[in-house]
Amino acid sequence: MRALVQRVSEASVTVDGDVIGRTGPGLLILVCAMQGDQDAAADRLAARVAKLRIFRDDEGRMNRSLLDTGGSALVVSQFTLAADTRTGNRPGFSSAAAPEDGRRLYERFAQALRDLGTRVETGSFGADMKVALVNDGPVTIWLDSADRA
Repeated sequence: MRALVQRVSEASVTVDGDVIGRTGPGLLILVCAMQGDQDAAADRLAARVAKLRIFRDDEGRMNRSLLDTGGSALVVSQFTLAADTRTGNRPGFSSAAAPEDGRRLYERFAQALRDLGTRVETGSFGADMKVALVNDGPVTIWLDSADRA
């Protein structure tokens, strides 16, 4: 699985003009399941995100995690994180998980974050969503569950 993690002051996701999810200080997490991903990848990625030390401590250093700060998360599915841009001008998305697997792993990732004690809101899998955010820092981190055992 892949995740693009953004430290935010606030973020929201809107579908058909209605805000369906939001977070205050915390993380906006764009998530994509890849072909071959299993439940363990979603669990492992959620734990990495929750423990990622990208929040400021009392000295202003990035030394605290989402769990340390008690922040919340907005989790949004984004299959375009699977984009293959190695050839041509049109990205390919064949490495993304099939929609049914993608939905299941997206939901498992969000639940794994909840199980770790994080307040989580979500977008709507497969919907045309509008995402608004105020990136704090800015801090944006790319994670891939395949990068680490």
